[in-house]
Amino acid sequence: MRQRYLALFTLFASLPAGALTFQTRMENVAWKVEGDQFECRLIQPIDGFGSGEFVRRAGEQPVFQLRSASNVLGAGSATLLAAAAPWQPGRGDVNLGAVRMARTGVLFTSSQGQASRLINGLLDGRSTVVRNFAGEGGRAMEVRVLPVSFAKAYSDYQACASKMLPMNFDQIRQTQVGFPGGGIELDASARSRLDVILDYLKADPSVNHIELNGHSDYSGNRLTNRDTSRRRALAVAEYLKAHGVPEEQITVRFHGERYPLVKNNSAANRARNRRVNIELDRVAMAEKPVVEPVQKTAPAATAAPAAAAPGAKAP
Repeated sequence: MRQRYLALFTLFASLPAGALTFQTRMENVAWKVEGDQFECRLIQPIDGFGSGEFVRRAGEQPVFQLRSASNVLGAGSATLLAAAAPWQPGRGDVNLGAVRMARTGVLFTSSQGQASRLINGLLDGRSTVVRNFAGEGGRAMEVRVLPVSFAKAYSDYQACASKMLPMNFDQIRQTQVGFPGGGIELDASARSRLDVILDYLKADPSVNHIELNGHSDYSGNRLTNRDTSRRRALAVAEYLKAHGVPEEQITVRFHGERYPLVKNNSAANRARNRRVNIELDRVAMAEKPVVEPVQKTAPAATAAPAAAAPGAKAP
């Protein structure tokens, strides 16, 4: 450990005069894993700066983000590195290219390819480094995410990712099921795709509207094609309703052969045009008007009968 600190000191001493490095002390490094069915995060807090995070959305591969509430690095270009450990001589840094920095918040988001190489580097003992030579006051600066205890944290991160949905909302909000055989029955592939949509709907109740648009090829006459496209859309609607989707959340439309995906000039193309397009949405529910309670008026006071005059007789 003493040799490691000595190597780190030698590395920092070799940086330009006045350079500033942000990192957590090795003995204080603590990875955190956070997430749910929609997203998982693997986070290393960075003392005095913010955090470095690997973020994975459902249906996607991870990206790396650098976060900070301050603008100490400034905006502009920085270099992303998988830096060799100072105590492993003979290994060079791997330059993963330039990134464009914002001032605060998420300073940048890497590509999925860059994140993959950073993860492999951390597993191999390399640090994730963001180096900026145009920081505050023109000083050279760098931010380091250290590989300490990364293997265990990454295992927990993978366990989180294994529980995520297969697709995120951006991927699933517009999809389709096909009818390649030319009929109106859902095949195994269509049912499998609808099951993915149903799983998402159960996980995200804010998605409360489904629009189904049925289509056909141009093999039949216009009326036949229109009816076939209607029956395909209804087949999808019935499957969704049978698995718990309220009928009032489903809108069915049908268009016959009017909107082909591709030209109907081959059997393969005609099969592609036989489909139901599915669009998911979040629709604000109309608020019921507030009915003011009817205020009851107090009954009019009954006047007391006047006192009879002395000697008068009752009616």
